[in-house]
Amino acid sequence: MFEKVLYPTDFSDVSMHALRTCIPKLVPMGIKELYLIHVVDITVVEFEAFELEETYREKLEGLAEELRRDGLKVEAIVRVGIPSMEIAETAEEKSIDLVVIPSVGENIWRTMFVGSTASNLARATERPVLLLKYVKSGDDFKLSVDCTEVFRRPLVALDFSNCSIKVLRIVREFEELVEKGILLHSVDYGGMDELEHNIELAKKNLEKSVRGLRARFEAEVMVGSASQAIIGTSLTKNATLIVIGKKGRSFIKDLLLGSTAERVIRDSKVPVLLVPCD
Repeated sequence: MFEKVLYPTDFSDVSMHALRTCIPKLVPMGIKELYLIHVVDITVVEFEAFELEETYREKLEGLAEELRRDGLKVEAIVRVGIPSMEIAETAEEKSIDLVVIPSVGENIWRTMFVGSTASNLARATERPVLLLKYVKSGDDFKLSVDCTEVFRRPLVALDFSNCSIKVLRIVREFEELVEKGILLHSVDYGGMDELEHNIELAKKNLEKSVRGLRARFEAEVMVGSASQAIIGTSLTKNATLIVIGKKGRSFIKDLLLGSTAERVIRDSKVPVLLVPCD
């Protein structure tokens, strides 16, 4: 399981909600060390950044103390700089297994072109990122999947590239929590005369991947747009998580071109686990 988890917080309502209602439910799944980080954005509060550092340190330490009462090892980290870069650097320094970020609706994409922390972090970090997809409901926030069930029925998208090897490696980190999963590949390539052959080849490759996992997985081959296949199957199969690879520093370029990862993150109703493939 993911033993070392990094949780960036900006103290927003959704961030605090996820920290107090979701993170505690993930802890029993194997988390041994939790790192809370807040970055004082120097591009926003240029002259006051270092003065604010101590204020936020006290605030973050208070949150850490709340979680320590349950016996969890928690470290509070406050840095000054560009949030996405500082968080990514911290993830490397602490050898983090998983970064967890909450997002509300499509806000992550509406704000990405002015440099939202979440989207930039997804591009910059070399660590897996779990995006918790929240929906605003009145004064509260709702997650489509209870945090105790996030890893129960994962849909794992594979394209049979080297990236798929890394995706499966991450799946093995939590497969003891899997009740039943799906390995999915969409055939959206080749001519009509190659379709039947490509489908059969994809089935064989998926079955081989299934045999390499201890948890119970089924193989599903679809034809057509990969993003539509992933989203559609996640709904019909009642998936609790979508696992997909992303191409690190080319992520923003891919987004501009309408990549599969972008569409999945934008349209998914369930949490998405992004696996870096650099």
